[in-house]
Amino acid sequence: MLRDARRANGEGEKNYDKLLAVFGPDTNNASDHSGALVVGDARLLALPVRSFRGTFAWVSSPLLLELARRDLGEVASGLKPPSLAGRAARLITRLINNSACLFENKIYLEDLDLPAEPDPACDGWARFLSPLVSPGEDIFSKRFVVVDDDTMSFLMETATQLDARVRLDPKTRTVAEGALWLEESLPPESLLLGLLAADRSRRNGLAMSPAEVLDYALGGATVLQLGGKATVGRGRCRMVPVAGAGGG
Repeated sequence: MLRDARRANGEGEKNYDKLLAVFGPDTNNASDHSGALVVGDARLLALPVRSFRGTFAWVSSPLLLELARRDLGEVASGLKPPSLAGRAARLITRLINNSACLFENKIYLEDLDLPAEPDPACDGWARFLSPLVSPGEDIFSKRFVVVDDDTMSFLMETATQLDARVRLDPKTRTVAEGALWLEESLPPESLLLGLLAADRSRRNGLAMSPAEVLDYALGGATVLQLGGKATVGRGRCRMVPVAGAGGG
C-alpha cells in the first residue's frame, strides 16, 4: 500500500508539472517560465434563435462562415459560404432541403418572416458541422439556417438571452435598494469557434513537444466552465477539437 501511495504521489507530481508547463506557473512564480499554450478568442459561428417551426434554428451568416473557414484552414477548404449578394438576395434565407424550420417557403425567426430556399453550400456546412454539434442523432442539419450579414447583426442584438437578477437584503429578505439589474448572455446551444496554438515546453526538466502540449490541453474533460457566474450556471461549454483545423 505504501508503494502504491508513492506511485500515486509521483504520478500526481508529474501531472502537476505538465499542468504548469502547458498553462504556466502561478503568479508568485510567473518569472520561472512561460506557458506553452496560447488560447485565442472564441468567435460566434451560429446563434440559436427561436423559430415558428423546428423550435429553434442555428443561424449563421456568410461573414461568420467565411471567418470560420479561414480559421479552420485546410479541413474546410472545400466549403464556401452561401451567396447572399445583391439587394434581392439579401432578403432570402438559405437552408438545406427538408429543413425543420421551413413553413410555406418562409422561415420565421423571432419577429422576422423571411423567404427561404435550399442552397448546396448549406448542405456542405451542415454535413461538416453536424458530427461536431450533434454526434448522435443529427438534430443540427435540419435546423441550420444562413441569413444575410445585416439580418445576423440584428439577431445578435435582439436574440440574446436577458435575465433579470436581484440581490436580497439579508435582514428584510426583499430586494435591496438599487439591486435589480439585467444580465445579457449567449443562449444555450450557441456555437463558438476558437483557435489553440502550442509551442514546446519551457519548464526545466520536462520536455513536451507542441503536439504533446495540445494533446494534454485537449485530452481532459470535454465540458468546461469559462468566465464568471459559475454559481448560476453560466459559461458551461462542451469543447470539441477539430482535427487538422488551422493547418495544425
